[in-house]
Amino acid sequence: MLAAILTTLLWSGAAIMSQRSIKELGTVRANLGRLLIAFVVLGAYAHIFGLGLGGAGRDMFLWSGVIGMGLGDLALFAALPRLGARLTVLMCQCIAVPIAMATEWGWLGTTLTFEQIGWATVILAGVAIALMPSKGQPPSVKVTSFGLLLGILAAAGQGVGAVLSRRAYEITTEAGMTIDGITAAYQRISGGLLITIGYFVFVWYRERRQSQSINGTTATIPTHRFNRRGMGYMFGNAMLGPIIGVSCYQWALATTPSGIVLPIVATTPLVIIPLTYWFEGDRPSRRSLLGGVIAVAGVVALTLVR
Repeated sequence: MLAAILTTLLWSGAAIMSQRSIKELGTVRANLGRLLIAFVVLGAYAHIFGLGLGGAGRDMFLWSGVIGMGLGDLALFAALPRLGARLTVLMCQCIAVPIAMATEWGWLGTTLTFEQIGWATVILAGVAIALMPSKGQPPSVKVTSFGLLLGILAAAGQGVGAVLSRRAYEITTEAGMTIDGITAAYQRISGGLLITIGYFVFVWYRERRQSQSINGTTATIPTHRFNRRGMGYMFGNAMLGPIIGVSCYQWALATTPSGIVLPIVATTPLVIIPLTYWFEGDRPSRRSLLGGVIAVAGVVALTLVR
C-alpha cells in the first residue's frame, strides 16, 4: 500500500515535470529523452546489483512492458486527440481497474473482499467526479467512437500489463528466486521501449512532413532546442516517473493485488490538481476538489481494510 501511494505521488510530480520539459524541448525530445535516461539508469542498477535481463519471470515482465507500456501507451497517445485529455485519462484509469480485477481473478485466482472492492469503487467514483467532462467543462475535441475504442484499449493495456507483472513475480517466487522493483522496472521498460520510441519517431517524422509545405510554400514553425532548464525538467521527469515511480509501482504489484494498486494509482490526476495550483496558479474547480476529497477518503479507508 505504501508503494502504491508513493507511486501516485511520484507520478504526479513527474506529470508536472513532463509538461515543463515538453514546453522547453518539444514532445518528441522530452519523451524520448526521459525514456532513454530511465533505460540507462535502471539498466545500470539491474546489471550491477540485480538480475539484469535474467530471472525466471523475465519473459513475463517483458510482455508486461510490451502490452502495458508499449501497446497500452500507444493507444493512450492515439486517444488523446480524439477524446481530449480529461476523458482519456478518466477512461484509462477507471476502466483499467475492473479489467485488472477480472483478469487476475480468472488467471491467478486472486480474490478481493467486498470491503476492498467497495472502497476501490469509492476511489474511482471520486476520480470520475473530478475528471468527468460536463457542460461547463466539455471535451476539448469532438469525441469519436474510434477514440472511445482506443480509450478502452489503453485501459486494457494498463490493466492486463499490471496482471502480467503480478504473474512474473509469481513465476520468480516459484523458481526460488527474488527480484527487486528496480530490476523489474528495467525489464518492463525494456519490453515496451522500442514500441514507444517507434511511435515518437513516427510523430516527429509526420510533423516534419506536414510542416514542410503549406500551399506550396515552406512553413515556418517554432523549433525547440536543448537547453539547461529543459534538460533539468526532463531528468526530473525521468527520475520521478519511469525510474523511481515505476520501480515503486512494480514493488507495489509484488506484494499487493492489482485491483488494489490500480485504484490508488488512479488518483494521480487528482494529486496533480494542488500541484498545478501551487506551481502554476491553476485554480481547481469545486467539483475537482469534491472528487479529490472522496477519492482520498477511499484511499485512506482502503489502506485500513484487512
